[in-house]
Amino acid sequence: MSLDALVVGTELPEYRVSATPTHDAWENKIHEDGLAREFGFRGGLVPGVTVYAWMTRPVVAALGGAWLDHGRFSVRFAKPVYFGQPVTVRTSVAAHSKDEVTIQARVVNDEDEVCATATMGLPLGPLLALPELAAYPAAPLPAERPVATRAHLAGHTILGTPELLLERPVIDAFLTRVTDTLPVYQGADAPAHPGLYLDQANRALDRNVRVSPWIHVESHGQHLTVPRLGERLATRAKVKNLFQGKGHEFVELDLLLVAEGTRPVASIRHVAIYQLRATG
Repeated sequence: MSLDALVVGTELPEYRVSATPTHDAWENKIHEDGLAREFGFRGGLVPGVTVYAWMTRPVVAALGGAWLDHGRFSVRFAKPVYFGQPVTVRTSVAAHSKDEVTIQARVVNDEDEVCATATMGLPLGPLLALPELAAYPAAPLPAERPVATRAHLAGHTILGTPELLLERPVIDAFLTRVTDTLPVYQGADAPAHPGLYLDQANRALDRNVRVSPWIHVESHGQHLTVPRLGERLATRAKVKNLFQGKGHEFVELDLLLVAEGTRPVASIRHVAIYQLRATG
């Protein structure tokens, strides 16, 4: 779709999707029916990464490679999406100026409840300067992960760095998981799916500490360059903030994804509940 066609108020095609129920064992047990129900949910929660990936589909279809290269995003998860529950992704153009095109996205369930919202922007002006790698030092992952506590996270503000080799089977498995068949992700020089960035942001937490159940709450970020098939993606992470809300314990991570050890890919602020309030 041409940028000229994206006038304010334009609604992009709706995207209807659901996550296939799974009998896989999850490390984060909030995605399994048994424990999720103990915390008052109807069943296992679809990961926020998957829900976000669904939201990017109409945006990538409209804005293409430019958004993958230097777009921005902000996503918040308001209500759970359950496995097997159909939802609709609704997107529309919220703003279009000489500086930026902005698309708003919502995930709505069959009860017309808004489960997630996102803002995706494509800057049209000069590109941002890349962040300094030295501000995000790499560190080894722990040999054994301690239980996530406020005291531990406060004392270990530089987290270990998980890495992911973007091999074709890895990319294809993720595309299958999030049900994304857009042609842009195929081919020998295919870009990585942006949902993988948030998946690796999760790994920056759960590869450093043992944490279950936990819930991805929101993420905000800026794409900086495009990682490609065959590259190694490292997620450098710092603990930016620890806080409490409604009895839950939250962590906010400041992340920089780096390709091949030298090229910043995305900067992300990632918020999660690492300890849910006690039930009963």
